[in-house]
Amino acid sequence: MTETTMTVPVPGGSLDVRVGGGAGPALVFVHYWGGSAGTWNGVIDHLPPGQATVRFDQRGWGASQALPGPYHLDQLADDLARVAGTSVRGAFVLVGHSMGGKVSQLVAARRPAGLAGLVLVAPAPPQPPATVTEEYRQGLSHAYDSPETVRHALDHVLTATPLPGILRDAAVRDSLAARAEARHEWPLRGIAQDVTGAARDIEVPVTVLAAADDVVEPPHVLRDHLLPHIPHATLTTVPGAGHLLPVEAPAAVATALGDFLTAIRR
Repeated sequence: MTETTMTVPVPGGSLDVRVGGGAGPALVFVHYWGGSAGTWNGVIDHLPPGQATVRFDQRGWGASQALPGPYHLDQLADDLARVAGTSVRGAFVLVGHSMGGKVSQLVAARRPAGLAGLVLVAPAPPQPPATVTEEYRQGLSHAYDSPETVRHALDHVLTATPLPGILRDAAVRDSLAARAEARHEWPLRGIAQDVTGAARDIEVPVTVLAAADDVVEPPHVLRDHLLPHIPHATLTTVPGAGHLLPVEAPAAVATALGDFLTAIRR
């Protein structure tokens, strides 16, 4: 797929946004804590060549490392709203993974013009489960301290099956390519933030993709801590995959996106 890069002004600087032209609604991808625009490479490769797409590195990560804070969820949501409003003409669907799923929920709750749907991929739920304790968050904040800790997280927490070397190396690079403040904001604060009030304001169609072997956001956590707050959402479980669903099972994610677009176009 051919993409062009456009510059979107945001507080403190700008974001480089990669835009794939084609038919809408456009899919606006929002990566996980530790990810980048590249997290979605495999998914985009499995989409029809004429599908419109938008992706970018969130504030403090990758190509957006130089952007100053704050890096909290509301700022990330402001950035995402600006990206969607600037880079998309017409309808769009937010596609958020993990942390990006929580950011996407906040934006969807604002009911921006053009929003046609929301796809949550192994998302952080709006209601933090009881397992998100202070001890858990402190430990999580050190997951990306070094190449060794990132590899451990990838091999023992984030994936259910070993990633091919090139994908594993890319994930390690992405997880280390962050401002320290951005790297710590999510585990120390964002993951524990209750956004159920916002989630209840989401009106567009919502589909949730859970990974059967996800130990970060297991299907039962999403059933208990997300579905009650977005009751019109549908949940589908992808077998044989872990938390890095876009990287482990990109074809399944792309198929689900295609099915969702077909449904909302009817």
